[in-house]
Amino acid sequence: MSKRALKAYTEQLDPSALREQIHDLYERFPEVKTYYDFIFNPKEDKLVADAMARISEEYFPKRRRRARARRSVAHKFLKHFKTLGVDPSLQADLMAFNLEIGLRFEKVRNCPDAFYKSMYRSYREWGAHLIHSGIYREYQEKYAHIASEVARANWPNKDSFQDFLEQL
Repeated sequence: MSKRALKAYTEQLDPSALREQIHDLYERFPEVKTYYDFIFNPKEDKLVADAMARISEEYFPKRRRRARARRSVAHKFLKHFKTLGVDPSLQADLMAFNLEIGLRFEKVRNCPDAFYKSMYRSYREWGAHLIHSGIYREYQEKYAHIASEVARANWPNKDSFQDFLEQL
């Protein structure tokens, strides 16, 4: 169904039928419930804190022996936050947290090349988010600090971080 057809359909419904459909969607689809729960009671700080705890658990687990260190976990949260419309600065904080956790993790573990590539991809996405949201100036110092920490840790792709920082 196209957007135009949906608009035509909803315009022909009377308000009570439309309300019934929204109630039905809310009960049937978890995504709709999540959306409305967020709209009426955002609690963005709590969402970000929960996401940070899950990302931290991914790299420094408390229950299992080995860390999974999957970038996809943080990426999934960020995608979800964009869908919900979470404040861009909170999204930027989560992106920075993911990189900081990666830096801490790399200090205690030998990491494959894929880890470094993944962290660089996260760094670029963070920079693009900061520019797109118009909040780069607020995070400029932190952004440069991450690049200097990568250089200090002597990551194999440290030059890529520095080059991207200079491009911004």
